[in-house]
Amino acid sequence: MKKLEQAIFEIQNQADFEKVALEVYHFQRENCEIYRNFVAQLKKKTPQKVAEIPFLPISFFKTHEVRSKKRAIETLFMSSGTTGSDRSKHHVESLEMYEISFLKSYCNQIGNPEDQIILALLPNYIEQGNSSLVYMVDRLIKATKNNLSGFYLDNLTDLIQAYETAIETGKEVVIFGVSYALLDLADLKPNLSKARIIETGGMKGRRKELSKEELHEILKKAFQVPFISSEYGMSELLSQAYSDQNGLFDLPNWMQVLIRDVNDPFEFIENGKTGGVNVIDLANLYSCAFISTQDLGKINHNQLQLMGRFDHADIRGCNLLIE
Repeated sequence: MKKLEQAIFEIQNQADFEKVALEVYHFQRENCEIYRNFVAQLKKKTPQKVAEIPFLPISFFKTHEVRSKKRAIETLFMSSGTTGSDRSKHHVESLEMYEISFLKSYCNQIGNPEDQIILALLPNYIEQGNSSLVYMVDRLIKATKNNLSGFYLDNLTDLIQAYETAIETGKEVVIFGVSYALLDLADLKPNLSKARIIETGGMKGRRKELSKEELHEILKKAFQVPFISSEYGMSELLSQAYSDQNGLFDLPNWMQVLIRDVNDPFEFIENGKTGGVNVIDLANLYSCAFISTQDLGKINHNQLQLMGRFDHADIRGCNLLIE
C-alpha cells in the first residue's frame, strides 16, 4: 500500500491522475464494504476512465462506517452539527495521509507555516470536538514554532493584540475563522490589512445567513483587506482547497471535481455550467475517494466556483445556503 500512497502525492498530470484514481477505485471496491455494495447495486461496467467511476452519496458517512478496514482506526472526525446523531463520521485509518495532504496543499496555496504566525477563531469547532479542521489548524500552528500562534476562542481583543505584535516580527499573519466569529471580530473594525484572512464558513445559528459575496464584502471593509480567502473542506475529505482573489478554488493535484446534472446523478455536464459537485479526493485512500456532495458549483478555467447547496441539504459549516 505504501507504493499507492506515494503515487497519490506524486501526481503531476491528468494521465497520472487517471491511472492512480483507477487503482484507488479497484482497491476501494475490494476493501470498502459499503462502497462495494453500492457499486454492485448500480450494475455498471468496470470503469475504464475517471468519469465512469461511481460516486458514493456523502450521506452514507452519517449511516455507515465508510472505510477499508485494512488498518486500525487512528481517529474519528465528525462534521459540525447540532447533535451527535446528525453528524457525519469519518473513521480515519491513516492520519499520515491527512497530514501530508493538508500540509502540501497549504504550503502550495497559502505558504510555508514556518514563515507565518497563525491565529485561529474556531470556537464552535473546538466546543463540539472531533473536528478535522481543528486538527489541521492545530498542526499548522505548531509548525509555525511561534508562541503568538494559537486558538483564541472568543477572545477577540487578545487576537487583535496578537496580530499587532505579530506584524512587528515581519512574518506573514494568517487568520483562520468561522464566519460568525469573523463577523464578531469585524464589529470591532480592527485594521488587519497585513493579514491573510481565511474563512471556513458557518453561522451556526449565531448570525443571519449571508451569501459568500455579502460576507466577504463586510469582512473586507471592516478589516481593510483586498480580499478574503475561503477554505473548502469537510470532515468526509482529507484534502482542502483554498480560494484566490476571484473566489475560485484551486485543487491539489490529487483532488478533482466533476459537475453532475442536478436531475441525473450519473450524467456530467460541461465546464461553465452549474450542477452538483462530485469530489475525487485520492487522499481518502482508506475510506472512499469518490463522493457525491450536496454542494452546487461549476468549473471555470480548471478552478471550482461554489454556487451554494441543494435546498434540501443539511446546513454544513463549510458551505453556503441557497437563498
